[in-house]
Order: sequence, then structure tokens, then C-alpha cells
Amino acid sequence: MNLILDIDVQKLETEKLRKGKNKVEEELDSLKTGYKKLRLSIKTIGFGKASE
Repeated sequence: MNLILDIDVQKLETEKLRKGKNKVEEELDSLKTGYKKLRLSIKTIGFGKASE
């Protein structure tokens, strides 16, 4: 009986970790997209170039 309960707990913990991992991956993708947009904006404006 205890073994069955342990297996159920492990399954729930595994599912929770998977959901957390998916959320983190989505946030990382969002940050990457934001970073790319920021870099493009900086490049378009001309920041980062040495003043002449």
C-alpha cells in the first residue's frame, strides 16, 4: 500500500516539475525575443557606435 502511494506522489512531483520546466522555457523564449527586439532597436538608433 505504501509503495503505491509513493509511486503516486512521485508521479505528481514529476508532473509538477514538467509543468514548471515548460513555464521556464516559455519565459526564456520570451526573454530571447525581447532581447532580439532590444538589440535591433539599439542597432537601428545607432547606440553602441563610437562617437565621431
